[in-house]
Amino acid sequence: MSERQRRRRRLDISRHAVRLFAEQGVAATSGEQIARAAGVSERTLWRWFPSKESCVEPLLTQSVAAFQEVLRAWPPEADLTDHLRAAYRPAPDASSDGDAEAVLTVIRMTHGEPALRAVYLVLRERAEETFAEVLAGRAAGSADLLDVRMRAAAMSAVLKVATDDLARAVAEKGITPEALRRHGEQLADALSHVTRGL
Repeated sequence: MSERQRRRRRLDISRHAVRLFAEQGVAATSGEQIARAAGVSERTLWRWFPSKESCVEPLLTQSVAAFQEVLRAWPPEADLTDHLRAAYRPAPDASSDGDAEAVLTVIRMTHGEPALRAVYLVLRERAEETFAEVLAGRAAGSADLLDVRMRAAAMSAVLKVATDDLARAVAEKGITPEALRRHGEQLADALSHVTRGL
């Protein structure tokens, strides 16, 4: 199996895990059920994921990667606020097998499920390295500088809080253009404070 096929299979497993977690709860969902729903063996599931809760990682990774990609594409001559307003989407496109809604569903669930929360926070922490690299480039310094690392951590915190807020906001009405627009505005405004003075 190629690496691309493996990533696609892991993402498919993630979708099934999130659906089952949302329908019947994390505690009531077994690895066997997730494997059966995804059409893989239990052995394959446990080879690719250390726990049933970690099955949500591929979906959550899409959300974190969406922000990293936009940040890396930040043009040198552009203000970050303007760039984010034009280019950033908080989750994979809603037409992509419902992945955007699934991501926000997992994020809502992390508030009541410590093991899911741990997966989510670890992914957010890993993303700080990318944030620090981009910010260091803007500051013409090293990504290890304390000021840069503090700004990267603040950026990660802003993104988490704003995305948590979006997940709550769309819980009943679903994802709407207005909710996405408001989220983008809040995020861009908050991050303008983090990058000021670079």
